[in-house]
Amino acid sequence: MAIKAVLMAAGKSTRTHPLTLTRPKPLLTVANKTILQHNLEQLKETGLFDEIIIVVGYKAEMIKQEFGKEFNGLRITYAEQKEQKGTGHALLTVKDHLGDSDFIIMNGDDLFFAEDIRKLASEKYAVMVKKVKDPSKFGVYVVKKGTAEKLIEKPDEFVSDIANLGCYKLDKRVFDLEDDVDESERGEIEITDFISELMKNETVRCVEAENWFPVAYPWDLLPANEFMLSSIKEDNKGELEQNVTIKGAVVIGKGTVIKSNVYIEGPVIIGEDCSIGPNAYLRPFTSIGNNVKIGHEVEIKNCIIMDNSAVPHLSYIGDSIIGENVNVAAGTITGSLRHDKGIIRSSAKKEVEGEIKEELVETGLKKFGTVIGDGARLGIKTIIYPGRKIWPGKTTLPGEVVKKDVE
Repeated sequence: MAIKAVLMAAGKSTRTHPLTLTRPKPLLTVANKTILQHNLEQLKETGLFDEIIIVVGYKAEMIKQEFGKEFNGLRITYAEQKEQKGTGHALLTVKDHLGDSDFIIMNGDDLFFAEDIRKLASEKYAVMVKKVKDPSKFGVYVVKKGTAEKLIEKPDEFVSDIANLGCYKLDKRVFDLEDDVDESERGEIEITDFISELMKNETVRCVEAENWFPVAYPWDLLPANEFMLSSIKEDNKGELEQNVTIKGAVVIGKGTVIKSNVYIEGPVIIGEDCSIGPNAYLRPFTSIGNNVKIGHEVEIKNCIIMDNSAVPHLSYIGDSIIGENVNVAAGTITGSLRHDKGIIRSSAKKEVEGEIKEELVETGLKKFGTVIGDGARLGIKTIIYPGRKIWPGKTTLPGEVVKKDVE
């Protein structure tokens, strides 16, 4: 029997600024697909679902316009969470859409995969889990013989390294627990509290994910992009001029021109209607969107460059994420490695009791360049320190050295 899937995509993410100042987080791209598209494709691949319910809130119209009422034969309906009062509140928002159907409910802004979803769906009640190196960043389960016995949010002391991934198999009986779930100190209702109540009287199985990529911060897109590009197959629908060298798996979209003396080391994906070169160097794990210009003597390495952006000439962009409609002027260099080769730190915004506060976060990456928001314009010879970010629509002066975020 077909079941339903719920994708929670309503939240307003501050930690992924500046990218999510202009789009909801599920519309961030990895390997030239939005996170939401990836998850819809994985749900389709399972063959289990007849309807997908997307919970929308922040910039809801962007998601509705992107996917409409149908995706690859899957019927899509939308449930609007007008106030983003937590994941449990999102669960309650879809109650009337589910009827008597069993359902999967999952975070719409992390990357999940079909085989793991299929295993989860085979259980009556189940949670998706994975062992992690730093349990303090996650909710974790105390597990006995494959059954979840207790769920603890971000423990200060080690109790388990089995992380909660935010993907659950449930049925309509979970809504009977509403009266047993209280609001958090932040005034939110959390789905994890429903799971904790469910565990008191039902067997909740733990299904370990083989692959999963959470996107809490902008730099989390880079390892996800690397993973997705690792499995691409060579496909060239574009035009190659003379003396172009291609090594490894490279995807080139329709209408794209690769000009003379361009050197590409895959895996690399290039969208439609792009202009690459002449004399450009594209290094592994680079995703280039549609209608992008990469010009003369430009080197790009391990980057996500979104639609309609340009790096026209004489620049190095490494380990970075560039939004849409960005112009990177001549001579721009991104630094991505500390002198001591230590972990790069970057600032992040976090909402605390209704106020946006800034914190300095370790990225976990020894190489990390910059994040540039949509519509930014850089002056010639801009130098950007590792981990610094530039907000949408902002500019830099010619010769500017970016030592702190440009907001």
